[in-house]
Amino acid sequence: MLITVPFLAHAARHVPGKRAELLMLLAVLADHEPADIDSPHWPSSSVAAVCVELCQVLPELLSCLVDTERGVRRAALRVVAAVAELLPSELRVSVVAQLEGLYASDPVPAVQADALVVLGRFGYETEVLESSPAEVRLAAAMLGMERSGPPYPADLVDAVAEYGAEPDPGDDGFPWSGTTSQDEQLNQLLTQDPDACLTVAARWIEAGDLGSRGSWLAQKIAETWRDREPAVLNLLVAALPHQRNTRALASRLRTIAHWIEHLPEPGADLHNTLHQYADTDDETAEPALLALVHARDIRALTQVLRRPSAGLLAAAARHFPTAADQLITAIRYQLAAGATGNEGIALVGALARFGAAARQAQPELVDCLRTGRATIVAARQLGLNGIATREITDLLFKAMQSTDLSLRAAAAVAHYQLTSDATPALRTFESLLTSKGQTHWYLSTLQPLGSTAAPLLPFIESLLEAGQWTRMAAAEAHHWITGYPDRAVPILVELVEPTPVGLRALKALTCTGQLPDELRPTLRSFVFSPLRLLADSPLSGQGHPDEELRTLARALLAAG
Repeated sequence: MLITVPFLAHAARHVPGKRAELLMLLAVLADHEPADIDSPHWPSSSVAAVCVELCQVLPELLSCLVDTERGVRRAALRVVAAVAELLPSELRVSVVAQLEGLYASDPVPAVQADALVVLGRFGYETEVLESSPAEVRLAAAMLGMERSGPPYPADLVDAVAEYGAEPDPGDDGFPWSGTTSQDEQLNQLLTQDPDACLTVAARWIEAGDLGSRGSWLAQKIAETWRDREPAVLNLLVAALPHQRNTRALASRLRTIAHWIEHLPEPGADLHNTLHQYADTDDETAEPALLALVHARDIRALTQVLRRPSAGLLAAAARHFPTAADQLITAIRYQLAAGATGNEGIALVGALARFGAAARQAQPELVDCLRTGRATIVAARQLGLNGIATREITDLLFKAMQSTDLSLRAAAAVAHYQLTSDATPALRTFESLLTSKGQTHWYLSTLQPLGSTAAPLLPFIESLLEAGQWTRMAAAEAHHWITGYPDRAVPILVELVEPTPVGLRALKALTCTGQLPDELRPTLRSFVFSPLRLLADSPLSGQGHPDEELRTLARALLAAG
């Protein structure tokens, strides 16, 4: 690494065509948080060694600050910023003087703005004139936000709203520390203050939503903060007419479709707007129709049945379970036509919403299992349907020999549900629970066996001290099998946190009906946090996991 820095610096001076890239590589190698230099490990760290070497060769690189190419000057400024707090005093004076010269006279506003940012890294607050270019005014506002912290002063928010609506026309969006571009830094700053963020997003959308900056910013608020969906959706709808092409418009509609179900009662205007986009023949129709389904607009059902797709049918099954007969007919048609992959999985999974009515699709489910399409979910649904024939039980028995271990587990459970013969299932799960695979996946399917799975308890007991996911699933399965929560509850309580495994542990704990007192503060933090504690999973089709976390925590507190 130490040899690399002088070599890269030499190359940056003597290889004009790659100068900007080489300078950025140096900046990235030296990237660190200023607070890191106070930590005990810093002197011996590889980044510290890079920074020492970079400080030594920096005088040789300062000529790049006046290079004829704007990208080189911007990259050189990032090299200086990377070691700003580490420069010796005599070099610091020289560097600051050059930065001030760039800020005062560089012909490219983006370079002036960068110079202002780097001066800020040295602790200098430089006067920004009313006549300064927009890029400079925006950089100054961002520096002000960093210093003040949220909630941001109104004048800084107004400046960002006015000067940040239009992206920099250059194509050299080099990152700053943390490998983030200026746009990413600005978005990070704004999302710390949701009211300021919504104000800026509204102004940017009103100005034309250039580059979808305003609508994307609004989306970040919904992803970061709770209970902001009404304001966010209003902004996203306002942004629709500003989208430059069909692809961008479809993207905005998909975002609306994802968040609209969080509104208790979407307004009539919103419904009507979505119908306008759904009644077209281009790629905007499906996301608009999906949004209407998630908004529980019964008029959308007719359109779904007229132009069905796996995603639309799965969403309709979730929101319109009373339309079982119509939707099952459409699902059967799609399955009979040979739906495979994720489409087949979505279609078969949708049948679980309909209870006993799903038996109408029994022929298609059997064909899926026979032909190897969506086999895992098909096996599960056949077990739930409860119709046992020799053909089905033979197919399930054959599937228990599959090289796909998840299919083995699903087939074993379904075979037991249809035959009440536990021996094949127990033999299958004994093999699965002693394998080196994703054991928690198999444990999570055991619930239908109940106490019949008692012979598996020695294997499950040994997994109670395994990794997080396996411990959680083992504790959950232990409770299912024994009916007693004593072993499960301490493990589940320990695992409850705002993570995917913690959410699953909370769901399992809810089923035990127990709430230890030591967990109450954690659950209250889940309920009352204004920030989302779990990241979005828009492909799950099951809503936002953070909403589920909050709902479960609230229910458990109320019951306890």
